[in-house]
Amino acid sequence: MTSVRVAEILSAVWADSPDGSGLPALLVRACARALPVSGVGLALMTEKGPAGTVAATDGAALELEELQFTLGEGPCVDASQSGRPVLQPDLAATAPRLWPAFASGALAAGVAAVFAVPLRVGAIRVGVLDLYRDSPGALDLADLTEALSYADAATQLLLHLQTLATADAAPLESLSVIDDRAEVHQATGIVSVQAGIGLAEALVLLRARAYAEQRPIGEVARDVVHGTVDLAENGDVR
Repeated sequence: MTSVRVAEILSAVWADSPDGSGLPALLVRACARALPVSGVGLALMTEKGPAGTVAATDGAALELEELQFTLGEGPCVDASQSGRPVLQPDLAATAPRLWPAFASGALAAGVAAVFAVPLRVGAIRVGVLDLYRDSPGALDLADLTEALSYADAATQLLLHLQTLATADAAPLESLSVIDDRAEVHQATGIVSVQAGIGLAEALVLLRARAYAEQRPIGEVARDVVHGTVDLAENGDVR
């Protein structure tokens, strides 16, 4: 059952966009205004991990989501897998131990604290709402309660938009991810065939190359698709 606060959040978001356009972006901006955070990101999740960023309030929030997709680790990944919020008020103190690859990139992007709230319906993983601060500090109980209300609102909004996208023949622009993951999926398939390994292992190879070269995974995937990189041969560039 929808709580009064969740209903208020959804009502306000719809009021700002009667035609339904840009609803995820409006929600993350409203969340950032309502809480003592620097930015908010909203990502789709599957059992295999991050599936794409739906909305982000700023560059740091977008970088936070991109890092987690590229590396396959981070607060949002853990929150989605466990079904519980992952609250990290001081990344500099905890991230290097919990997520070694993620830590340096997040700190370099100016992210000092992260609060990742899973969006789930039973066992179904819908997404994650990521809130970040540019200075260390925890959320108090009232702020955490508000964050959970925004997470519930985000879950209902995404489910509603996905229902519309399924019902309509035309793609729903408001649900399209910010970053096109098509090349990553295509490159994963190519590496899988070339190296004779499973898709999960192929994605690990892509992520390892992206991490080693300090490049977005999308760029590495594009090289694989265009044939300029062959990860099946010890990652040698052709």
